[in-house]
Amino acid sequence: MFNWLFARRNGGQFVVRVEDTDQGRITEGAVDHILDGLEWLGIDWDEGPRVGGPYGPYFQSERLARYHEASERLIASGNAYRCYCPAERVAELRKEQARNKQRQGYDSHCRYLSDDERQAKDEEGTPSVLRFAMPQSGATSVEDSIRGHVEWQNDLTDDFVLVKSDGFPTYHMAVVVDDHAMEISHVLRAEEWLPSTPRHVQLYRALGLEMPTFGHLPMILGSDRAKLSKRHGATSLMEYRDDGFLPEALINFMALLGWSLDGETEVMTTDTIRDNFTLERVGKPAAIFDLDKLQWMNGVYIRQTENDDLAYRILPFLDREYRAALLPIDPDYLRRIVPLVQERIKTLSEAPDMLAYFFEETLDYDPASLIQRGMDSVGTHAAVVRAESDLASVPAIEFDHENLENILRATGEELGLSGRQFFGALRTAITGRTATPPLFEMMEVMGQERVLRRLGAAAEKLSAA
Repeated sequence: MFNWLFARRNGGQFVVRVEDTDQGRITEGAVDHILDGLEWLGIDWDEGPRVGGPYGPYFQSERLARYHEASERLIASGNAYRCYCPAERVAELRKEQARNKQRQGYDSHCRYLSDDERQAKDEEGTPSVLRFAMPQSGATSVEDSIRGHVEWQNDLTDDFVLVKSDGFPTYHMAVVVDDHAMEISHVLRAEEWLPSTPRHVQLYRALGLEMPTFGHLPMILGSDRAKLSKRHGATSLMEYRDDGFLPEALINFMALLGWSLDGETEVMTTDTIRDNFTLERVGKPAAIFDLDKLQWMNGVYIRQTENDDLAYRILPFLDREYRAALLPIDPDYLRRIVPLVQERIKTLSEAPDMLAYFFEETLDYDPASLIQRGMDSVGTHAAVVRAESDLASVPAIEFDHENLENILRATGEELGLSGRQFFGALRTAITGRTATPPLFEMMEVMGQERVLRRLGAAAEKLSAA
């Protein structure tokens, strides 16, 4: 998202490239899942899958010839060598280094094989990987657009793998070759990739390529300051969508995970974020992912959403939860209902439970819940029947919340009931719930016919109890 904001703010091109060279981790449908998530957020791309572009293909698994050509150049220049060490040796080496509390890494064993030894290994068909020959002295530095000058001692970086035994490149090889071939100007990536940067810098130098500008973004941590994981909340964009978060709220929330407009403003439109995004305002400290704050922010966006738009967004959640149980949902009816709950919901997924009774043909509740404190079954039945009678005489054109409140307050006083008693019984009779939006506004939206039908059903429940 920060790459997208940076590109849009500076009139650049935003590229999506699928890095699928780790064949063991490929999962069917994963790429579409990622792209669908970006599209849902509104993060559009100028080049990449689904749109094409002049620097394709945009799947690294389709670019192997480029990596093989770069490999041959590195071998010819002495900057890379074939390593025949079996995985078991490398694993045991790391264990021994750990036991001795030494820096873990490859010991460059195959770097010093003779030509005859290499030829013999090749003739025997010994599997090999390609490793980069890191300089063993001096330092590698980079001017990071977020962290400033960063420097590493070369002897602390081992000879890393460029091409695996299956012929596929590692991330280090593929990303350097592709960023140059695709004319990438800026690479913005997570702080966890910072230790890999000296490897990439040395690769650029060995291949004689111009380097892009690097910027390493702050990590995102959970509320316990541990690396963000599944236990801290949903981990897929589509999970947030299915949980009822608005994409614009998620964009706003994520933008503040490492960037700020002025240090104070929290709620802002995507356009505002895009038009003001600069790397100078990206911080270095790790950001905390606070799910409670995301829910709060989503609630703010829901309250700011136009009524028709909010009803449109809620409709799929109603359909998903109550497809078989509810009457057909009239969109116009839903639009009138939405303002009654708009102030109370933080996610769209909360709406179905709050709205179901507006659409149910019959309500399922215990008749005892109709009887309020200080009342009995007989008195409650009489109150419900009287309310039904009074409301039946109201002209349809006058069935509005103000008139309903005036009529029913007068009825309650005449019956000697408090508002809590009378309105509590009516609320349960009309909704089957004890907690709902304001009673009279709700009755107005439901309409006279539905309200009378439910009062009649409540009276029957009390008679049969």
